[in-house]
Amino acid sequence: MEQYGINSIGENSQIFENVILGFPSRQNIDRTHYKGVIIGKNAILRPGTTIYCDVNIGDDFSSGHNVLIRENTTIGDRVAIGSGTIIEGHISMGSDVRVQSGAFIPINTVIGEGVFIGPYAVLTNDRYPPTGLPALVGPIIEDYAIIGANSTLLPGIRLGRGSAVAAGAVVTRDVPAGTLAVGVPARIQPLPDAMRRIA
Repeated sequence: MEQYGINSIGENSQIFENVILGFPSRQNIDRTHYKGVIIGKNAILRPGTTIYCDVNIGDDFSSGHNVLIRENTTIGDRVAIGSGTIIEGHISMGSDVRVQSGAFIPINTVIGEGVFIGPYAVLTNDRYPPTGLPALVGPIIEDYAIIGANSTLLPGIRLGRGSAVAAGAVVTRDVPAGTLAVGVPARIQPLPDAMRRIA
């Protein structure tokens, strides 16, 4: 393990080789005493995980191999991040979230509790790339939403509580709570009972 800044790691955590904690953001590159990473108890950080400074992670966190978590990110308890996932920073993520391998989560995204993000899902925050105009705004994912594999979410869209996005869908507008988005571009359909996670 390689550490930068001032880090705090909870008890009973397992951190394997080639993990980097507290990597400096641009403003901290020439500094040594800055806030690094705070990680709760029972964490498992697998090889290749890099977590930047100013990151707060709760208890029972686990990362797959080669996970990147950038600065100014807050993550709740019992969160699992799959191998090869990139979290670009300035993210708020609730507890009991599962992010499968290869997902991309951009700056200024909000993720609620109990969310499931399938493998290679891509969330975006730039409406007219690469201008950054208007301001970069990622999706808002409300509690217990499901995002299927290889789906794409456009900037600023909101997935309502308990909604779902089918695999391969391209979501261009808000998905109401308790509904399913299917297709390219995605159309809203009733959510199958088998996918319901909340009453």
